[in-house]
Amino acid sequence: MKIKNLFPVACAVATLVVAGCGTTVNSVENAQKDGQRTMVTDQRVVTDPSLNRHVNVVGVNSAMTPGGLLRVQVELLNRTRSIHHFSYKFEWFDMNGMQVNNVISASITDQIEGKESKMISSIAPNPGCKDFRLKLIDAE
Repeated sequence: MKIKNLFPVACAVATLVVAGCGTTVNSVENAQKDGQRTMVTDQRVVTDPSLNRHVNVVGVNSAMTPGGLLRVQVELLNRTRSIHHFSYKFEWFDMNGMQVNNVISASITDQIEGKESKMISSIAPNPGCKDFRLKLIDAE
């Protein structure tokens, strides 16, 4: 085979290899969901404007644990194609709206892959916590 005939073949192979390098994730979930979400209508989420350009809150779900603690789960969606780093912090409030001091009140650094959704969650530190606020901050 001549060298000039190999060039188009080499280009085609290189194109296929590069196209196959993109990272994709296939997800499967039950269409007939047994567990129904209790979505919070008043979304108490504070988002950094810089982060909001890339990552959005899709939904907020809350429920009580068997031990009587409030559990909150927030679904995030990265609208961009690249991985994005962020920090988040849950703050807890009692029935009078007073902030509850929490030993685990530090911000947590996390990341979300491009075009992916991610769940973050937290459980109230004690049964007296009746409300929450989530702060999302861009870490890039």
